[in-house]
Amino acid sequence: MKIKGAIFDLDGTILDSTWVWSKVDEDFLSGHGFEVPDDYSRAVSTMGFSEVASYTIERFSLSSTVDEVLAQWHRMARDAYANEVELKPGTKELLQYLQEQGIPAGIATSNSVSLFEDCLRNRGIFDLFHSYTETGDVKRGKKFPDVYIKEAEKLGCRPEECIVFEDIIPALLAAREGGFITVGVMENKWEYDRAEFAGCCDYVVHTPSEAVELVKSL
Repeated sequence: MKIKGAIFDLDGTILDSTWVWSKVDEDFLSGHGFEVPDDYSRAVSTMGFSEVASYTIERFSLSSTVDEVLAQWHRMARDAYANEVELKPGTKELLQYLQEQGIPAGIATSNSVSLFEDCLRNRGIFDLFHSYTETGDVKRGKKFPDVYIKEAEKLGCRPEECIVFEDIIPALLAAREGGFITVGVMENKWEYDRAEFAGCCDYVVHTPSEAVELVKSL
């Protein structure tokens, strides 16, 4: 098998950042008099920012507009991404190995470049990526393979030649449906059953550091 491209999700996959959104959810909803429902994080995990904002406004009957909610979330998360979010172990080493092998790496994310660019630059990995695609650039969220297909096109490879790293089950299933080689990266926040998680992807790793040997084997 010849790998010609690698696509990475950001939050929970190569960035230790899910805590940021847990804090944003808690602070934002408490400011409106609500606690975070148990199912909220998973319900929005595959959505793009605008879709999450619309869902949140409707679910909690908020009077805010989508743009107002997005602006508030951005303010709440910006400093944490720039200064506090760290890479998951082995992320830089994996990206450097791919670069050494001439395998372009891309990003497929529900996040926004206005948040993640400073984070990736400050951690020294922004220039290790060939390109990026946000879910806002395609018609459907990560329950569908659209964002991975678009990013694979940017990388110049077919899905079956491209490996996708993700941390949530619906996204892994979508990428697999799209014909991609899938690697599940375990993220504690989701509390997935190991067997269930493994059944949704081709390979499982706990951190990106484990993926270096995996990519070598492929």
